[in-house]
Amino acid sequence: MTGTAHDFLAVARSAAGLLRDPAVAARWNGPSALPEFRVSGLAGHLAYQVLAIPRILAQPVPHEPTIPLLEHYARVDWIDAGPDADINVRIRRGGEEAAAGGPEALAAEVDAVVETLTGDLASAPDRPVRIPFWGPWSLTLDDMLISRMMELAVHSDDLAVSVGVPAPALPESAVETVVDLLTRLAVRRHGPTGVLRALSRAERAPASIAAF
Repeated sequence: MTGTAHDFLAVARSAAGLLRDPAVAARWNGPSALPEFRVSGLAGHLAYQVLAIPRILAQPVPHEPTIPLLEHYARVDWIDAGPDADINVRIRRGGEEAAAGGPEALAAEVDAVVETLTGDLASAPDRPVRIPFWGPWSLTLDDMLISRMMELAVHSDDLAVSVGVPAPALPESAVETVVDLLTRLAVRRHGPTGVLRALSRAERAPASIAAF
């Protein structure tokens, strides 16, 4: 198993633990910290980052070009889309569909998939993979897992804030991978000078260096 796969599983287990927190069930039908997302839909979207992996691994090796991870983020539709854009409406709908069985069923499904993936990722080669609605390109399996790891880390924080619990602790190596990706995306969005100032010079830092 690659180090990336090991870290992905650790972050997935962390997210699964958050989904089992009683605070999530207690606020299931309430609003989340994200615009237009209920807690249930956000929990479903968080879970999807794990639940999608077996389906991806079951697909044949794609024939589309395999591109670098940063190029993937230059192409995806959602990255600059507003809350009411079709892609974000579809993401919210997908989250609610994933969560339709309720909090206990969703947490149990994620637990079961993490258990399955513990064996499957141990033997999976780092081959090209893709999620069908991304577009006509592929990523290596490790890069795809990094992208899901980032989603899990960010949305775990979103969900924790939404229900009033601490954000889950993540392994140091996973944090480094996610922060590296977000920093590179922030540099592309805001330029290197703005990011350097935000990290080193509060007196002249820009208002935001958010990656998205």
